[in-house]
Amino acid sequence: MDARLNYFTSQTAGKALKYLMSAGKTLKDSPLPAATQELVALRVSQINGCAACLDMHTKEAAAGGETSVRLNLVAAWREATVFTEAERAALALAEEGTRVADAATGVSDEVWARAAAHYDEEQLTALVVLVSFMNMVNRLNIITQQPATGDYEPGQFH
Repeated sequence: MDARLNYFTSQTAGKALKYLMSAGKTLKDSPLPAATQELVALRVSQINGCAACLDMHTKEAAAGGETSVRLNLVAAWREATVFTEAERAALALAEEGTRVADAATGVSDEVWARAAAHYDEEQLTALVVLVSFMNMVNRLNIITQQPATGDYEPGQFH
């Protein structure tokens, strides 16, 4: 598959992506645990089918010490016992925040309350922005058919 657009040669993309990369760095430096960030990024990307982001975040998570068992079980997190209650709450919020069209109400009060029981306001803010950010980046990649070439190196974009 060839990408429809090359974001690296576009002046418009270059200007816009500079700010997106800055936002990504801000999220990476937030108080939301790094492991949770990568699990959420993976789950959102799985739901949206963004191969480029799956390649990136799987490798980032592994470089951060995440195990292959947990990475392989993200798609089935409800049935897996390898995730903490806090991670499960974040994954639930990520799913409902991504599938807003499927759940006409968006994120339910129950899912929000579960996340709020595990994360403080700064962490919740980072989690909400991360879910939104990942959905946007997934769409940028999917619309333009950015391929997963498998050559992403951890830290490449940060």
